[in-house]
Amino acid sequence: MNPEIVRRIGASPQARGSATGQTCPDIFELSDGNFAVIGTESTAVLDDKLPADAGRADYERIVVISRETLIRAKADIPDA
Repeated sequence: MNPEIVRRIGASPQARGSATGQTCPDIFELSDGNFAVIGTESTAVLDDKLPADAGRADYERIVVISRETLIRAKADIPDA
């Protein structure tokens, strides 16, 4: 079964100043306990810059979200 989006983590794009709220980074908690992130795909730019102890599988991508998106999500991220 595919997970469902349970809730947004942090402020909505509109609350962060997006005029349309349709093309902004976002973070969501999923029904299986994982998180989904909407961000700018930056794998080609950052892949070679990963630390030696980091890696990614062929099916994984590096995405970038704004600092404000993550900071405003901090209060909604569970401790455990």
